[in-house]
This record gives sequence, structure tokens and C-alpha cells, in this order.
Amino acid sequence: MPNLKSAKKRLRQNETARLRNSARKTRMRSARRSFQEALASGDADATQKAYAAFCSAIDKAAKHGAVARNNASRSKKRAANAMRVLSSAAS
Repeated sequence: MPNLKSAKKRLRQNETARLRNSARKTRMRSARRSFQEALASGDADATQKAYAAFCSAIDKAAKHGAVARNNASRSKKRAANAMRVLSSAAS
């Protein structure tokens, strides 16, 4: 346990940030799961909506530092490529 007043405050701040980041990551993972389920169903409209929700969630997580920006960019790129494969297979 910290002894200094500033260290105690830092501990409280870190705990709050950890909980906040955890919630953002959970939201992001849920959106990813929904996107993958929509992708597996083959429904283009549902996939498009799920992709938009996933991008929004991951951008918010990256904006606040819960995930790295390059990680967010890479995840969005992979999701976009998966959607492109679905649309080309449907054509």
C-alpha cells in the first residue's frame, strides 16, 4: 500500500481509469462479436450496421487510450476486408 498522499491519490485514479478502460474494451469486444455474427449470417445490411457500431466503439476506445491507435486501425481494416469479401462473394 502507498504511504505518500500523492501515491494514494494515484492509486485511486488508476483504479478508476482501469474500470473505465475495462468498460470501453468490453463494449468494443461486444461490438466485434456482433459484427462477426452479422458477417456469418451473410446479411449485408446487418453487417453494414454492425460494422458502423464496431468502428464507433473501437474509435472511442482508441480516443481515450483504452487501446492503441494502430491496434484500432488494424482491427477496422480487417473488418472492412472481411466485409469486402462478403460483398464480392454475394455478387
